[in-house]
Amino acid sequence: MTTHLSSTRTTVRRLVALDIDGTIVDSESRVPPGTVEALDLVRAAGHEIVPATGRSLAGLLPIATRLGLTTGWSVCSNGAVTVHLNRTAPSGYDVVETRTFDATPVIRRALDVAPNVRVAVEDVGWGWRTGSQFEPGELNGRQKTVPLADLMAEPATRVALVAPGICRYTDVLRAVGITVAPQGPDWLDVTAPGVNKAVALDVVRTHLGISADRTVAVGDGINDLDMLAWAARSVAMGQAPAIVRSAAVQTTGTIDQAGVLPVLASLIPAVDRVISQLAAQIATAEQTAAGPVVLRVWHGVGPQLACCEVWTLQTGRWVRHAPIPSGIGTTMRAIEAATLEAGLAYPRGDEGRRRAQWRSVTGDGPPGFELPLSDL
Repeated sequence: MTTHLSSTRTTVRRLVALDIDGTIVDSESRVPPGTVEALDLVRAAGHEIVPATGRSLAGLLPIATRLGLTTGWSVCSNGAVTVHLNRTAPSGYDVVETRTFDATPVIRRALDVAPNVRVAVEDVGWGWRTGSQFEPGELNGRQKTVPLADLMAEPATRVALVAPGICRYTDVLRAVGITVAPQGPDWLDVTAPGVNKAVALDVVRTHLGISADRTVAVGDGINDLDMLAWAARSVAMGQAPAIVRSAAVQTTGTIDQAGVLPVLASLIPAVDRVISQLAAQIATAEQTAAGPVVLRVWHGVGPQLACCEVWTLQTGRWVRHAPIPSGIGTTMRAIEAATLEAGLAYPRGDEGRRRAQWRSVTGDGPPGFELPLSDL
């Protein structure tokens, strides 16, 4: 079913699950113009962006960096791996959960039905161990060729089976008792029983404390069907197969039309497109917060800020509302200028240059400073 997408102002926090390939990144690994800016505004509105991809973790990380998603939750390998992206971690992420299985039965069955099948077993965060060499670009991350017995020696998160026409053996391989997701006529992804994007996303949703009716999902592939069925609001990309489009509540434009952008725009209030991204993010956060607002900043090395967030007063206590992504690496003076550019006021001194009255804040992370956006 296809419906029109419309922009609505919202103060309701949502989990927004986004497929990567065919949704945010095209077949040549290009990100449509305006996507990063739109993602930043959605985050500034208080929503949780959760990439949910068939890619391995090694394949997700460079795309997440390009998208500015260096913090927050991500679901990889069709739900087999859940991570929390973390700029302060040595690797840039913390693995939260892996769902593994014994790959021996399915690999043996695959060899029975397709003797020339190429087998790759995911090595989380690094790449793949393979029974034979794959071409550059076929697999995300690095690869190491090992004896076939080694591929079956340890529990696996994900196995790739590649052979001409192997998709026709999907049901035969599923009979082993695992999950099989076709990625084309010649490629099958195999994960543990009952594993898919929806299962992993629901664990993330519960952890975040977001209700099931406040979930959004956008995707374009067969491996997105469970995710689209799980979401309260499901959107298929315009180039998706008919079975995917019919499973979604809405259909947007194709990846070449940057179809994800109107979906993201519908999650945020309208902002003045003439102002800077920093000002737009501050304005968006202020409009979507449910109570009085302060801007909080923490310093990095030197005068630059390591973090900028909007906090709001709820039932007598201050809680984090949203990040201001463009605030990272800037200065307090730049925050002040962008706040005025957004048409918002803050307390200032009565004499001289009437500088902004920042106040110290402790107790919520490292010591920092906050600037009220009203006379609190």
